[in-house]
Amino acid sequence: MMIRYGMIGGGEGSFIGAVHRKAAALDGNFELVCGSFSSKPEKSKSSGRALGLAQNRVYASFEEMIEQEAKLPEDERMQAVSIVTPNHMHFAPAMKALQNGFHVIIDKPIAFSLDEAREMAQKVNETGLVLALTHTYTGYPMIKEARHRIRSGKIGKVRKILVEYPQGWLATFLESEGNKQASWRTDPSKSGAGGATGDIGTHAANLAEYVSGRQITQVCADVNIVVEGRKLDDDSAALLRFTGGATGSLIATQVAAGEENDLKLRIYGEKGGFVWTHTDPNSLLHKPIDGPAQTLRAGNAYLSEAAASNLRLPPGHPEGYLEAFANIYNAFARAVTDHAQGSYTVPEDYDFPGTKDGVRGMAFVETMIASGKSETKWTDFII
Repeated sequence: MMIRYGMIGGGEGSFIGAVHRKAAALDGNFELVCGSFSSKPEKSKSSGRALGLAQNRVYASFEEMIEQEAKLPEDERMQAVSIVTPNHMHFAPAMKALQNGFHVIIDKPIAFSLDEAREMAQKVNETGLVLALTHTYTGYPMIKEARHRIRSGKIGKVRKILVEYPQGWLATFLESEGNKQASWRTDPSKSGAGGATGDIGTHAANLAEYVSGRQITQVCADVNIVVEGRKLDDDSAALLRFTGGATGSLIATQVAAGEENDLKLRIYGEKGGFVWTHTDPNSLLHKPIDGPAQTLRAGNAYLSEAAASNLRLPPGHPEGYLEAFANIYNAFARAVTDHAQGSYTVPEDYDFPGTKDGVRGMAFVETMIASGKSETKWTDFII
């Protein structure tokens, strides 16, 4: 049975809203039944019309949507809310949805600040509802394969974790030209304390922790504003210390002119390493200490169930960003279904990012900013 969901944000012209809708629809587990697609009522209505929704289920505000949906019969109302607004508009709709008994799937970062993230996590614990966070890159099958093999001891004890995320789209003062995506992402009142650190650095940190099974304990950060006139960081880097004694580094920059979206993760242990890059997401390079490097490919029978259960196509048929996104939606769907049947446990059992990841993401931002301003540099992870 399809899960009925409503969307907050994601109106006409939205990049991420369209991605969420496509991902939710890919495997037939979700049906969009309502929405409040913009803070501008007329834009919300026109967006709903374009999506073919009944006009009485298209709302002028998220408050109206949640309140009116809660009044509908149980077999008609939405069951979950997808929140795809800028960062400063994550907390209020998520909290109201949880307070009214609706499950939540939310774009990262989970909130505007660490305090908001903590409060949201507490509300999820109180209600027992499901909250998923769309850290997209954890949905890639070969990322799941790397995680499985590291957990299985394939490279022994993890020693070194290197993650880099260079983009070039903010190499110029794009926000001064009226670019909507650049404008809110570089505005402290909408994006929060971190620019590139919050936008893509949180993805990099989450991916490093997810695959390695280690958590960041300390950072030594260099946080910069490269483009003159910009209000938030567009370039950051850090040395990292992890649980278990591993060390590493992280780069998150949006001023690497000429780069598109070149996320790369390298993890090395006592017996070898794994390398994954977003430019070739269907490959995973295994570098054993005592033999030649091997390229593992998506779709093949030698992969673990962790990867295979998140694939749809045979070898040689590439899957990408939308499919990775859809894998998080599918895991969220399983959790929501189990919740309705009284058997839901915790996000970790369904392999999707949840409030713990959300809190750590906001802690990462605040720790990076604090370290960047500190004279002593090495800064304990703020949790």
